[in-house]
Amino acid sequence: MATVYTVAQINLYIKNMFANDYLLRNVQIKGELSNVKYHSSGHIYFTLKEDGSSINGVMFRQAQTQGLDFTLENGQSVQITGNVAVYERDGRYQIYAKKIDLDGKGNLYEAYELLKQRLYEEGLFEFEHKKEIPQFPGKVGIVTAGTGAAIQDIRNIAKRRNPYVQLYLYPAKVQGEGAAESIVSGIKALDDMGLDTIIIGRGGGSIEDLWAFNEECVARAIYDAHTPIISGTGHEIDNTIADYVADLRAPTPSAACELAIPDIMELVGRLLRYESALKQSMEQKLRIIRQQNALLFTRLQSLSPSAKLEKQSICLNALEIRLQNVSPMIRLKNDKIYLDTLQDRLCQLMEAQKKKVCYQYELLRSKLDALSPTAKLAGGYGYIESENGEPICSVMDIMEQESFTVTVWDGKIHGVVTSVERKDEIENGR
Repeated sequence: MATVYTVAQINLYIKNMFANDYLLRNVQIKGELSNVKYHSSGHIYFTLKEDGSSINGVMFRQAQTQGLDFTLENGQSVQITGNVAVYERDGRYQIYAKKIDLDGKGNLYEAYELLKQRLYEEGLFEFEHKKEIPQFPGKVGIVTAGTGAAIQDIRNIAKRRNPYVQLYLYPAKVQGEGAAESIVSGIKALDDMGLDTIIIGRGGGSIEDLWAFNEECVARAIYDAHTPIISGTGHEIDNTIADYVADLRAPTPSAACELAIPDIMELVGRLLRYESALKQSMEQKLRIIRQQNALLFTRLQSLSPSAKLEKQSICLNALEIRLQNVSPMIRLKNDKIYLDTLQDRLCQLMEAQKKKVCYQYELLRSKLDALSPTAKLAGGYGYIESENGEPICSVMDIMEQESFTVTVWDGKIHGVVTSVERKDEIENGR
């Protein structure tokens, strides 16, 4: 009978095979880094790849002291010295790096650096060309994938911060062949719509996944756009060419939405705090002015010569005029007018929503009326009932000399049957 082994036994056997292979005990491998991740434990996880092939790898924290003197980044071409062994728990093999040396730059990383340097020299990254992001946008465009976590996060954040901002989504392809052209089309289409702000981006990934945002055509489309653009590609550690050219860079798509759309409740709270501070400042200034006037009045009363009294009166009038010119009441009135303007805008939005609901209601009511049985009576049709109120659907339901009632759209007609002819009698009579 054949021996049956457990999974653990097979994995252990393969692990021992790798451990006993001299070639795999101190091997040097050259390739391009991808999916580099610095773990909170201090270990570094990565994928080493070349055309059509890849191997997972890890460099433990202890080995980094002697074997690594630079920061690993996606796209770097490196030479790794280490052991190839099997991770017994998962049954997969990987290289355990002892030493990692740079072996020149990877193709993608090199292309990225060359394009970034060239666009920098052309001035596409200069701050003087960057447009200011509107503080209170009404319409915000989004260029990202039509499905996925990025657009869902943006929608949820926008609804929470300000539900009155209108979002316009251009569902673009953000990865793979044709992604850069799709992003460019989205930027141009939304830019022609006269929106307040445009957000471009996608979730994180490897340098290959984010490469569409490193294409020159995307960078120039951002630079040529008239609408301010916020770039939120990848995670916080990811930087693309689009981030450098955009008017504002956000670490993630969610953060880009927060930068584009202000929190309306925070704004209202700020206005209320301004009003409170303004009232306190006004009351303090008025209190100081009253004290100064009281002091001047006391001094005027203590002076007997009429000339001095007149001079003090002139000074008092001058102070009153200055007080009127710098009165906090004027600022308070202006702020109240601004608050009234905000209130009017809010009412207009509510009225527009009300009209929309009323229109939908009228549309549904008209459809319901069209389905009403009585509506069909307006076209020359009638509903016939016997004298007992029963519907007459056939010549068999009524006899001669019996009464009947015909209901039409604007009333009822009462009559008596003089004769009854069946269908077959009529056809035979022909």
